[in-house]
Amino acid sequence: MVVFHASALDGLGRNPALPDSMLARLLAFDGGGDGPPRHAVQRAGLSDHAVAVIVDHPSLWARIGFAMSARTSPAQRARLVDDPSPKVRAALAYGPEYHDPRIEVPPLPDAVCARLLDDPEPSVRAALLDSPFLSSSFVVSLATHRDPAARLSAAGAWEELAPGARAALLVDPDPGVRRAAALGACRRDARLTSRLLRDPASAAQALRRGLLLRAHAERCVAERTHLALLAENPSLPADLVERLAVDPDEDVRLAVSLRPELDEDRRMAIDFTVGDFDRTAVGWVRDGLADPDVLRRAATSAHPLLRRAAALSPHLPPDLLRLLARVEDPLVEDGLGRHHPDTPEAVLMRVFARLGGTFSAWIAETHPRFPRDGLAARYADHPDGDYRRLAVRDPAAPPALIERLSHDPAVWTRQAAAEDPRLPLPRLREALHVPELASNAGANPALPEAEMAAVLDRAGVPA
Repeated sequence: MVVFHASALDGLGRNPALPDSMLARLLAFDGGGDGPPRHAVQRAGLSDHAVAVIVDHPSLWARIGFAMSARTSPAQRARLVDDPSPKVRAALAYGPEYHDPRIEVPPLPDAVCARLLDDPEPSVRAALLDSPFLSSSFVVSLATHRDPAARLSAAGAWEELAPGARAALLVDPDPGVRRAAALGACRRDARLTSRLLRDPASAAQALRRGLLLRAHAERCVAERTHLALLAENPSLPADLVERLAVDPDEDVRLAVSLRPELDEDRRMAIDFTVGDFDRTAVGWVRDGLADPDVLRRAATSAHPLLRRAAALSPHLPPDLLRLLARVEDPLVEDGLGRHHPDTPEAVLMRVFARLGGTFSAWIAETHPRFPRDGLAARYADHPDGDYRRLAVRDPAAPPALIERLSHDPAVWTRQAAAEDPRLPLPRLREALHVPELASNAGANPALPEAEMAAVLDRAGVPA
């Protein structure tokens, strides 16, 4: 029975109806060194008192869980900046372990990041520089940092740096920093590109992005050196673009077909092949996911990879969203469902039907446009348990149906029903002691406070 209680306790940690007094009791729980359930320390809307309990918690895992929460504010998580454990500080430095791609994760304050970058533990400094959640102002400030790894990060934000910072990085004492700076500057400097082409560590990227002398471009074509990368280069002379457009290498032709300056007729005249599940990154679209002109060119193209790239933008205007929603491409639909908050219901249902499993459950539970009305009538008796689970989402589903679905052969359907507040109380109490349902029953907001207190008592949580 202990494991059942522990599972119910985990559910209680994410129960939105858990009273503050019981939450405080749960947060102070040691849990045999594991601390309180991770859902408890990663709840949204934690009070300052609750945060203080977590920050001072004796359990390392409680503090790590809080440091990696996407539901708490950066200012709250920043209170761990002086934690005695480098594992906690590293978790704080990197940021949330998971977040909804439709929701932007705000960065830690720059002053907190500066302290973490000066941390005595290398693991903390490395975690910070690897973080995808740093503010642009902080990254720019790294250009003058004493650590070469920090200056290397700054060089990666080349277009945002001031002229003086760029000049300093180009003559940096560290060769890796100098190389990264040169790769940033070579887009407008043929001399730098020529130098980088002589370095095996930078030649490929210089061919892709650098300002090329015609002689260098012709030599690469003649020697067939990194042709697919060369085909992406914005400065490649037009006649060489045309030569590569009919190159015998399919990867080269595909790279040419993605060049931004091509009009639609020329693009689609190239003989390229795109597989049903190809997701090749398109740099100019990826960098312009908030640019209306870039999105329009990509979304209105007949090129599958351009449409797939545009579908990753949460900034698509309504007309382009409707256009892409009509494209019969599963990867376009998946991109819309994962990234756009206004994806049409029909598209979301097709994504749900196609993918199944965890991703479909995530779409159904988190997407603001996923349908709810009428699902019980349509799917309560569906042969597929994933669809029967949808019936629980219907606000018109009666308690008797919820109880029936709590006995469903499919475990995910049973779990969804166990977490629904319409589940009759006798069955809800029973579910607390069913191994695969205990966590969901503990999270059910209709669970009476007396039952919540009993879960805490049975799990040995001190009063």
